[in-house]
Amino acid sequence: MPRRAADDTRVEASTPPNRSPWAVLKRLVRSRRKERHVPLKSRLMTGLVCMLAGLMIVASAMVARGVDLRPDRNTDLVDLLDAEKARNAQLAEQVARMRSEVDELTARRQSTSGSSEAAELQERGALVPVSGPAVTITLTDAPADFHPAGVDDDALVVHQQDIQAVANALWAGGAEAMTIQGQRVVSTTGIKCVGNVVVLHGVPYAPPYVITAIGDPTQMLAAVDSSRYIEIYKQYVDAYGLGWKQQSGEQVRLPAYDGPLSLDHARVPG
Repeated sequence: MPRRAADDTRVEASTPPNRSPWAVLKRLVRSRRKERHVPLKSRLMTGLVCMLAGLMIVASAMVARGVDLRPDRNTDLVDLLDAEKARNAQLAEQVARMRSEVDELTARRQSTSGSSEAAELQERGALVPVSGPAVTITLTDAPADFHPAGVDDDALVVHQQDIQAVANALWAGGAEAMTIQGQRVVSTTGIKCVGNVVVLHGVPYAPPYVITAIGDPTQMLAAVDSSRYIEIYKQYVDAYGLGWKQQSGEQVRLPAYDGPLSLDHARVPG
């Protein structure tokens, strides 16, 4: 049998990728060229955004200086209240100094009879200090940990009408002069309830509320005992623990009124 001719088919080995240094260098150059095709505007915007972000971080750090930028709301209110109290105290001192200067100048220009009349008017207007036997009544809220079921929180705190009821009873009992929280009460004094504090002459006060009146202690206490409004308050004292304390007979000295005397709106009744 004749032999078959040998198969001329050849198997060629695959050519390995070119790993020469020149080939690697060419690929790097092509890669860099592709990066250069990124628009200049995009690169500038990216850099600008990064710069602004850095400036904002630095500015925040400089402003904060380690302080919480979101302080507690209650802390803010307490600080604001303290600041307003301090400001009112400064203004009161300024008014007192100015009134003292006015009184001194007025006294120099008045005659003897005129001075006597002016002194009487100043006493009636609570513009001079007074001394005498007094009745002092202190009102306080119920204890903070006292929360009876079904009772509204408003029933557990002292309100402006409670303070006003005590003041009215003392006036009815012949009080000659009065202070609330150490401030002299005059005809234009208003007691306002704002939240859980009472504002008097523009100054906020928290309990206890102290009302002191000079006069005949026996008559003033009798008027207090006969007040229907105070009787209701004392029922809350027994039921919910509101505070009530009274003292009488001691000699006290009440300061002069040192607030403004000007009126924005007034008319003669009748």
